[in-house]
Amino acid sequence: MEFARIQGGFAMSSIRIVTDSACDLEGALTEQWGIRVVPLIITFDDEPLVDREELTPQDFYARMAASEELPTTAAPSPGHFEEVFRSLAADGATGIVCVNLSYELSATGPAAGTAAQAVADVVEVRCVDSRSLTTGLGSIVIEAAKAAEDGASLDEVEALCCDLAERTRMFGAIDTMENLRKGGRVGGAVALLGSMLSIKPIVDVSSGRVEEAARTRTRKKSFLWLRDRVLADEPVSHLCVGHGAAADVDDFLALLGESVDLARVRTGWIGPVIGTHAGQGVLGVTYVVASDS
Repeated sequence: MEFARIQGGFAMSSIRIVTDSACDLEGALTEQWGIRVVPLIITFDDEPLVDREELTPQDFYARMAASEELPTTAAPSPGHFEEVFRSLAADGATGIVCVNLSYELSATGPAAGTAAQAVADVVEVRCVDSRSLTTGLGSIVIEAAKAAEDGASLDEVEALCCDLAERTRMFGAIDTMENLRKGGRVGGAVALLGSMLSIKPIVDVSSGRVEEAARTRTRKKSFLWLRDRVLADEPVSHLCVGHGAAADVDDFLALLGESVDLARVRTGWIGPVIGTHAGQGVLGVTYVVASDS
């Protein structure tokens, strides 16, 4: 147990957790565990909107569906992170662990690192690359907050986050190739052919990079692939299902529930940060594999 010196004696250390809005955690959870969330910015037609504060996931998908151009996403500035770090220090934090979405996919983590250096004379901040996104990142953040509340030291919370980052798996079923076309990641002809053939790509983000895991021919087959991948990796913990305005999310949960107790599954929306690239209807699963896997 770490202790911080105060006037007249010692007090138990206060380790606080910071993340970014790509964690896709509901406000009730972040409030429950005292997690500070630094938002990314989503821009529609030159109108910047603060993720989760000025733009809900539901509003985002409705607006994106009606837009010809993809929105853009921007990382928070180092100054925004610095403001949060200093605020927490002033509130009594003796150390901070900042866990962000994959460094390979965003400048958010490096921005946090710059801010950590700027406040080094005030409070020690450890920055961790989650190598994950959305519910995968969210699960790591929740566990970090639980450990901090239980009295874990700064070193212990950082080590826990790094361990979970290594063991977190993330797979997503893409329902439409339209966002890939708009974003220039596939050509119009390829996107049209993919739609005609009903190709449903599955991506693997377990390494922190977006890699192709499979190509299925129907939505049902993509759901079966995700279900079977979870079962192949059992026993798993922190199992989550996230979706981006997927009307058939209950169909997947019913399929998963044939083999998995749904009481252990956390569900939620995949927010604008990921939805911008993955598109409407994206459905993903994240979980943590056993330490000997």
